[in-house]
Amino acid sequence: MVTKQQVLTAEKDFLSGENFYVQHFLGAHQVDDGYVFRVWAPNAQQVWLVGDFNQWTDTLPMNKRTESGVWEIETNQVKEGQLYKYKVKQANGREVLKIDPFAVHFEARPGTAAVLHSIPQKKWRDGLWQGRKKRQKTFNRPLNIYEVHASSWKHHEDGTPYRFSELKDELIPYVKKMGYTHIEFMPLMEHPLGTSWGYQLTGYFALSSYYGTPEEFQDFVEACHLENIGVFVDWVPGHFCVNDDSLAYYDGTPTFEYMDENRAKNVRWGAINFDLGKPQVQSFLISSALFWIEFYHIDGIRVDAVSNMIYRDYDEGPWEPNHEGGNRNFEGYYFLQKLNSVIKLAHPAVVMIAEESTSETKITGMVEGGALGFDYKWNMGWMNDVLRFYEMDPIFRKDHLSLLSFSFMYRMQENYILPLSHDEVVHGKKSLMHKMWGDRYKQFSQLRNLYTYMMMHPGKKLLFMGSEWGQFLEWKYDHGLEWVDLNDAFNAKMQFFTQTLNELYKEERALWELDDQEDSLMVIDADNLDETTLTFLRQGKTKRDFLIVVVNLTPVERHDFAIGVPYEGTYREILNTERDVFGGTWVANNPDCQTSNTPFKQYDYQIKTILPALGALIIKPEKIKMTRKKAVKKAQKKE
Repeated sequence: MVTKQQVLTAEKDFLSGENFYVQHFLGAHQVDDGYVFRVWAPNAQQVWLVGDFNQWTDTLPMNKRTESGVWEIETNQVKEGQLYKYKVKQANGREVLKIDPFAVHFEARPGTAAVLHSIPQKKWRDGLWQGRKKRQKTFNRPLNIYEVHASSWKHHEDGTPYRFSELKDELIPYVKKMGYTHIEFMPLMEHPLGTSWGYQLTGYFALSSYYGTPEEFQDFVEACHLENIGVFVDWVPGHFCVNDDSLAYYDGTPTFEYMDENRAKNVRWGAINFDLGKPQVQSFLISSALFWIEFYHIDGIRVDAVSNMIYRDYDEGPWEPNHEGGNRNFEGYYFLQKLNSVIKLAHPAVVMIAEESTSETKITGMVEGGALGFDYKWNMGWMNDVLRFYEMDPIFRKDHLSLLSFSFMYRMQENYILPLSHDEVVHGKKSLMHKMWGDRYKQFSQLRNLYTYMMMHPGKKLLFMGSEWGQFLEWKYDHGLEWVDLNDAFNAKMQFFTQTLNELYKEERALWELDDQEDSLMVIDADNLDETTLTFLRQGKTKRDFLIVVVNLTPVERHDFAIGVPYEGTYREILNTERDVFGGTWVANNPDCQTSNTPFKQYDYQIKTILPALGALIIKPEKIKMTRKKAVKKAQKKE
């Protein structure tokens, strides 16, 4: 039973921006004699509780708590499972039906009413996963994310999407088979329109009824953890849906949004921006994030559109400089620092990811050092450069090889995730497969080449669903993936290649053990413009633990191709992207290579091999002598 004093404390903390569990104060809650409803509408003239329990009439007026602007009512007229809204007489006298911002469940689309839904306390069975997560740091662990849009991964024959109770039985085994470490879902919170993909939210505490019930998603996350798969969820704290029955101008005045109309209006996305400096909004949003972390046991949050939150001029509409004359949105900047500080204090092992596209602000790292406090940032620059390169005719690639190597120069500026995400396979941008240059065979060759380069590059990984087998058609949010593609031998072999690469990534410690350290990468040759090849080395904790990758970016096979190596001995090819089992023509790998004493750039030894056309090789030391010449050491010190 909640005491009066606890209510007063919750109200006070809400007003100061320090109530991070505000859903226990606002929203609908069971009490001895029924339910108590509370909603924040400080400038409303009157608010009524309406629903199918009173035929949506004005028979249940709510009372205003003058200190906070919260309206409340306690009633025994409502029952579990009934629909409800708030009828708000706004400041100008206009009467509007509004959603409950704290509802945990809504009716099916196109309806927008909240469902009175009490979720039973779950007895979680993922203790081993949670304990392991606390002990292990993600920075030196494999992190390979499968990005999913929940309602279009698979569809039933009648066109309806799978619910989470069904995804539990099909998506989890698939992700486990494919070797991914985590699933990242595009927003799962309630949203009225599928075309927004979930990025125009209305219910920040509600799993969209389109995907099932809250209990179904809890069971899904638990099942993932039992299979050693983590779950991330996209979250949108920067802007919200403009619909009249949602958060927008809730009491008829700027409530959740900025007072300045230009700052409130999001022209780019046709949405409304949260006033991130308002204490009540901070309580609302941080409570939402913690709710998803604690109630659903999710392992991380990807914060969408961070640039829009930290720069006043990011949007396409008019803007005014801040009090210092710059474009920094201080409200958004300090809110994100507060958000990450609160979450990390409560849940240090939860992964916080930023989708941010500029280089003007330090995104990852300690708040105390001026960063925003995120663990990872999507490397959008890498994504744009790489896709631009692979779309290019190989004739011109020798003049643009820096598009692949430039990221080596700035890789330590942030903790990066390398994303090949949903944003790159829609709106006429073509699928990843379709972007590749050349005929169908060459497109598959280059897709394998691209994925190998990505997996060997420092940084964590993300790939959007369907890309793992090279789906040719663009992603459609209202259709299932083209699973029929897998009847084609090329697509099936491409899927097997991705699976093989994912497993190799998990097995080879050199690919993630020192991911956040300078020593994790050594460039062997980034200047071979004429042959248009790139060669580099990934280093693990022990000197003996390293891999060499060579990517051939032209359709010309290279014989006697020289590769500089750090130690004398034998080297074995562990992956050849042009093997027949992956869709290529090679029936066997290259034989093991023995070093010669011929210097190669900063190295005193080299090996030679055959480099397939548009292929990539991963080479591992087999038997090496751990001695190096002084000249080599001096050269490395100079680097």
